[in-house]
Amino acid sequence: MDLKALRFKGTQVAYAVICERKLWLFSKGIALEHTSDKVKLGKFVDETSFGGEEGFQDEHVSIDFLRIGDEIVVHEVKLSKALEEAHLLQVKYYIYYLRKLGLDVRKGVIHYPRMRKVKEIMFSKEDEKLIEDALKRIEKILFLRKPPSAINKPYCRKCAYFEACYG
Repeated sequence: MDLKALRFKGTQVAYAVICERKLWLFSKGIALEHTSDKVKLGKFVDETSFGGEEGFQDEHVSIDFLRIGDEIVVHEVKLSKALEEAHLLQVKYYIYYLRKLGLDVRKGVIHYPRMRKVKEIMFSKEDEKLIEDALKRIEKILFLRKPPSAINKPYCRKCAYFEACYG
């Protein structure tokens, strides 16, 4: 997969794990995150937990921060581990993305400051295939004429898109 194909945001990669309907709505410009207190709290935790750290942002990705020493390490700050599978894929996508830019990145860290937990992620050859498969799946979802069905999971009630699915 070439760099031009990497036009998805990290949020879209995470939403591909969480809910295909949410991914489709978000990608079509229906952004409801600004109405969610949980999203606001997550942004607050992100902004206040690691003050002074330098993030990386371009038109596609917004990485909370990078630490550059002997190696480059991607760091993401999350509110809780409830959607950890999505967090893992998002961090792996960021690593994949930076590697496609020519950077030698092999590791990421997810911080859960409220829980005082840290999860280290090593990027493998299998992860490259995992990301490429996820990107192909996202592409297929976005070509759908109408949104996928609501999934009715326990976490739906706390989702910013709840009304769009069940209202």
